[in-house]
Parts: sequence; structure tokens; C-alpha cells
Amino acid sequence: MPEFSRISIAQAQTIMEQDDPLIVDVRDPQSYSCSRIDGAVPLNNDTIAEFLKHNSRDRPVIIYCYHGNSSMGAGQFLAEQGFQQVMSMDGGFEAWRQSYPIQSHPSQSQPSQSHSSQNDPIQS
Repeated sequence: MPEFSRISIAQAQTIMEQDDPLIVDVRDPQSYSCSRIDGAVPLNNDTIAEFLKHNSRDRPVIIYCYHGNSSMGAGQFLAEQGFQQVMSMDGGFEAWRQSYPIQSHPSQSQPSQSHSSQNDPIQS
């Protein structure tokens, strides 16, 4: 069975500097629109088909969620879809934003603290 790996935020930063990974945000769309890691693309039930159609299975993927839990399931899903190097970022966006820059759009309303799984591509 294909698998993903877990990496720290420091490892993710190093990979982003050295390689050209696809950075994937599996949080809800409102959270993504408010703030995200620079260069991240959203992945949810509305975007999964296009994502699978248009992204190379050979490009490394760093996937993150809020705290690093949901991204593990999504990482396993992407590995099962044939992505060769899938990495789930431990600590998620909340850990990342404590140490590294983010894209922020403060004019957007702030997301609620409830983290619905309705947009999670592996929950459908």
C-alpha cells in the first residue's frame, strides 16, 4: 500500500527552499482565503477532480491542515492516487504560522474555530 511520510515544519521549509514541491492546503475554503502558506493550493471536495487531473504524480507534495491530523488522511489518499512523494506537515498551519511567513488577507472575515470535515477529500 502506498504511504505518505510525516515531516516537521522545519523539514517542510527546507524542502520548499531546495525543491519545487506542490504545497497543498486541506483546510476549509474560508480559512484558505484568509491566510495560507505562500504558494499553497486548496484541496477539498470541490477541487479534488481538477487537482488529480492536472498535477504530476512525480512532483513532491507537502500537505497541511490546521494541526497536522487531517492532512495525514489526505496524504494517504494522495499516495493511493499515485503521488510518489507525499509529506504531511506535523503541527499543520498553526505550527507553521508561529515560525514562518504566511499569505494573509485580513479583509476577509475570520474563520470559525470549528473545523468541519465537509470539504475533506477523504471524508466523502
